This record gives sequence, structure tokens and C-alpha cells, in this order.
Amino acid sequence: MKNPDLRSPVVKRSIVIAGHKTSVSLEDAFWEALKVIAAARGISLSDQVQLIDQKRKQGNLSSAIRLFVLDYYRSTQPASASQIGTGDRPAASL
Repeated sequence: MKNPDLRSPVVKRSIVIAGHKTSVSLEDAFWEALKVIAAARGISLSDQVQLIDQKRKQGNLSSAIRLFVLDYYRSTQPASASQIGTGDRPAASL
């Protein structure tokens, strides 16, 4: 029996992209960050997810969204010594 206090913070949500309904499983923090990014860019959440979906090369959509959000916020921070020479990918430009 599962302990109710140990529930996964991942929530499955439905979204329509390119006219098709799909499910995306994301933690609330990533979902909220994605909404903030879309609003800052003046586009809908669905349009932002569609752009991410079109650019992803492999993996599932949920993982692509997490990487996009991570890259977005990395690109807004000044480079730190811990990032130099780590082979980090350039920030997503979606």
C-alpha cells in the first residue's frame, strides 16, 4: 500500500498542440515556469509547447519541456565558475 504522504509531485495534464490533444506529465514548478515563459513571450501555453515539440530531437515531450525550462532560466543567469568548461548546451531559443 502506498503512503499518501509520498505521492509523486508529477501531475498529468492535457494540452492541445497542433490541433491534437496530448498528455504531459510535469511537476508543478515546471508547469508554472512554462506558463511564465509563454506569457513573457506573448504566446499561449499551447503555442509554447508546440514550439518545444517541433524542436525536440529525441525523448518524450515532458523531458523536452523540462530541458527547455532549465535552459531558459540558465540563459537568464550570468555564467558562474561552476558552468565554465562543463560542456553545457547553449540556452534554448524557442
